[in-house]
Amino acid sequence: MHVGYPLGFVLVDFDILLRGILSSVAGMSVDFRTRVDEDVIAVEPRAFFRRHLLAALEETRGLVWPGAARLGLRPLVVEVDDECWSLVWEDEVFVRVGPVRGGAHVRMTAAELSELVQDQRTPLTSFTSGTLDMPAGTFDDFLDWWLVLRAALDGRELYTPGTVAFADRDGRALDLGRRFRLGDSPVEMSHFLQEAGYLHIVGAFSEREMERVSVEMDRAAPTYSDGDGRSWWATTGDGTRRLVRMQGFDERSASVAELLRDERFLRLGAIPGDGHVHTGLENNRIEALVKPIGVVQGISDVPWHKDCSLGRHSYECCSLTAGISVTGADARSGQLRVVAGSHRALLRPAHVKPGSHDLPEIDLPTQTGDVTLHLSCTLHMSQPPVERERRVMYTGFRLPGVVSNATADARARVRLARESAHRTVSQAPSRAAGR
Repeated sequence: MHVGYPLGFVLVDFDILLRGILSSVAGMSVDFRTRVDEDVIAVEPRAFFRRHLLAALEETRGLVWPGAARLGLRPLVVEVDDECWSLVWEDEVFVRVGPVRGGAHVRMTAAELSELVQDQRTPLTSFTSGTLDMPAGTFDDFLDWWLVLRAALDGRELYTPGTVAFADRDGRALDLGRRFRLGDSPVEMSHFLQEAGYLHIVGAFSEREMERVSVEMDRAAPTYSDGDGRSWWATTGDGTRRLVRMQGFDERSASVAELLRDERFLRLGAIPGDGHVHTGLENNRIEALVKPIGVVQGISDVPWHKDCSLGRHSYECCSLTAGISVTGADARSGQLRVVAGSHRALLRPAHVKPGSHDLPEIDLPTQTGDVTLHLSCTLHMSQPPVERERRVMYTGFRLPGVVSNATADARARVRLARESAHRTVSQAPSRAAGR
């Protein structure tokens, strides 16, 4: 059964929504899905701005207004195929026909607006693909208004400080630095993951196993080439081009192919309790990464971000990303960092403003063979290595469901945007960066 929520043009799978709500109330789910790709339709710009958006804003005032008041919103003119509508904050949101002065201005096609409205893309999609068209204002202006739109259209509370708390199963303060072992209570691990959005499992694999993986990384490296569509490359400060990401690594590593069938690995997907299945990353069961020192061009690391930052939160989240430490990592060699509880908060999925939230930032230093898990909605990054290179493998588990042609096509579009970003983004050697 499909119903409109909160409006008829933004279709939501009611069965998925109800299951997620009931499970969340019981403290047993990280399934945040509310939409299915088969319900995506063309959104008509005039009807959206003149009727549907106004109705959505009115229906969700309690979810939108407190958070919106903190954003310092400037007017945003949205131009779609030569017609303009203006979003204005004056203690509440007004939608005005035509442009207003003194604010930001973004241009997009009707198709792009339709995808934005239905959570198939975000402002980051345009930014990373190089198609962002803003003749006035800043990207920050667009991102802040996107938060308002998502709150209204999805019926999600826009984040305000103090709204996310952390408790263990007995109601006491959660130890956010807690580490687990594979033999620990699955209920305890699941609860921690649901509360914090991440998990650190020590000693999941042996040093000897990881040594074999490292050797096979060196052996496989010459089989990849710059521009082959199966690898990412970056330039370091001395001008050297470095292979930083080998996709489909299980096809080149017998030990990793075996690891993906190992019961220790498969148990990771069962931790959330939602029936996650190992699918790997998009068209890529597992990838092996090398984190060089001093990257200045290309993505070896990226800043704070959520894995759903390019869109499709309401179709896919929460997926589960597993990082397997081939070498250990600390603050000097590119350790992972996470924002606890950020998967439960509607806040920027990237380009995060300092001081925009009060959620704890947690270091996750690892030893060889450790595993980190994070949900696709959890903000995360890793500090660029400055003393030692880091080696790590990443793969993923998805929530169960039928993958339709529409879903496959939508995932492919996100993958293309992500792939294009790694060829165009520059980063300074000192810049804090993520997975």
